[in-house]
Amino acid sequence: MKAKPWMRLLLAIAAVLLIAAPALAQKKYAPGVSDTEIRIGQTMPYSGPASAYAAIGRAEAAYLTMLNEQGGVNGRRITLLSLDDGYSPPKTFEQTRRLVEQENVAFIFSSLGTPTGVVVHKYLNEKNVPQLFQSSGATFWGDPEHFPWSMGWQPNYQTEGAIYGRYLLRVKPNARVAVLYQNDDAGRDYVAGFKAGLGTEAAQRMIIAVATYETTDPTLESQIVALQASGADVLFDNSTPKFAAQAIRKVYDVGWHPLHFLMSVASSVSAVLEPAGFDKSQGLVSAAYLKDPNDPQWKDDPAYKDWLAFMQRYDPEGNLGDSFNVSGYALAQTVVQVLKQCGDDLSRENIMRQAANLDLELPMLLPGIKVRTSPNNFYPVQRMRLARFEGKQWTLFGEVLGE
Repeated sequence: MKAKPWMRLLLAIAAVLLIAAPALAQKKYAPGVSDTEIRIGQTMPYSGPASAYAAIGRAEAAYLTMLNEQGGVNGRRITLLSLDDGYSPPKTFEQTRRLVEQENVAFIFSSLGTPTGVVVHKYLNEKNVPQLFQSSGATFWGDPEHFPWSMGWQPNYQTEGAIYGRYLLRVKPNARVAVLYQNDDAGRDYVAGFKAGLGTEAAQRMIIAVATYETTDPTLESQIVALQASGADVLFDNSTPKFAAQAIRKVYDVGWHPLHFLMSVASSVSAVLEPAGFDKSQGLVSAAYLKDPNDPQWKDDPAYKDWLAFMQRYDPEGNLGDSFNVSGYALAQTVVQVLKQCGDDLSRENIMRQAANLDLELPMLLPGIKVRTSPNNFYPVQRMRLARFEGKQWTLFGEVLGE
């Protein structure tokens, strides 16, 4: 039976709709996403006791500006709303709610801090808003079973602390250790990892003094004097940049010469060691996962040259000796990869799904270190190398360590 013209027309329309349906179904948008834009938000300590970390946010904004000039991601600009929280948890909560409920961002990206991240942790998970690549190494950000919308980025503090503990057992098994840490979850994570690296028996035997500080404290002088008086010959120093510079100066000024472990969160040459004094910083031991812009071994490295050109054009006020600018650059590259993988499915569910599906080599990560995630692994970077401060730079030594 020959089909009538009107039947042929209906069949043709149906065929077109069937072909178009998958493409139409694939395009899914979270709040803040359109055909031309992806709005994301963060909080940063542009003021307050942790303002040294603001370089991370500025570098991220600069990278996304460069990317937008090049056409964005899959034809969409990325608009980053970066708000100051002064490293104050109540302000973080207020600013994060503004980003989610008034600015309608698709997700929160790389907000800085442990106490500031914890205060919005439950809120964002209850709202099903991705809290992606929090700039903190606390273990909170690696619990997909209970908090499936939150993910860290840098090596977690327990992993880093354990690296120092195992190293100390090798080089100084009879050490007398003084521990200094910020009185919050980040500080406790570092100490827990350090003790795990030493082992229970060694930790009980070796750690002879402990002191804490609050971010509102004016100085660390009394803590350093008390720790020196304990007779310790090792200092495990978990402090943020402002306090790390104070601790380095005070240790030197009182004539104490311990093996001084400085956590990676305070290892910036320009933000910490130069203000503390290079003469007072000699021999510090830390751990690294990024290429240090002060290390001359990278001067001919194409990745370093690309980073340098980026900084000079898009972040000219940024300090070229500040490793926090490298961190922001690498974090921005990571989130861009997530958005590329999302294609036109920019629902919050798929953004989180793609963040948990990364196997990525970033140019400014140290060789042998990658960004890797899975539905059961929310710790993207898990490996580091030890480094010793010599002259005006960190010198890497030993092999790549971690998980």
